[in-house]
Amino acid sequence: MFHMLSCFNLKPGVSVGAFSKSLLSFEEHMKKLNLMVSVGPIGSRDNDTPMDTDAERDHKYFFITTFLDKAQSDRSYEYILRHTETGDAFHDDVFKKVKDPVFICYSDVK
Repeated sequence: MFHMLSCFNLKPGVSVGAFSKSLLSFEEHMKKLNLMVSVGPIGSRDNDTPMDTDAERDHKYFFITTFLDKAQSDRSYEYILRHTETGDAFHDDVFKKVKDPVFICYSDVK
C-alpha cells in the first residue's frame, strides 16, 4: 500500500467537526472514482512527551490517506490538477479549512 500523511493546523474559527465532515465527503467522492482506498481518523498531536521529538513542526492535526499503490496516488493527484468542477468543490472544501499543510508520502515495507 501507498500512504500520505497529512500534517496541518486548522484555520481560525474552523472546528475539527467541520473539517471532518468535509474530509469525509472528499473521501467518499474519491473512493467512488477509485482514486483512494481510505482516509484514517484525524489525530491530534500531543507533544507533551519525550517521545515527540519533532521540534521543526508545530502541526496539531494529522490523518493518513491510503492508496492501493503509487500509481493510484498519482492518478488522484492528476485528478485534482484537472480542476473539474466537482473535484474542486470537494477538494477546496477540505483545503480551505487548513493552514500550514505538509504532506509526507511513503510505501509499506515488506
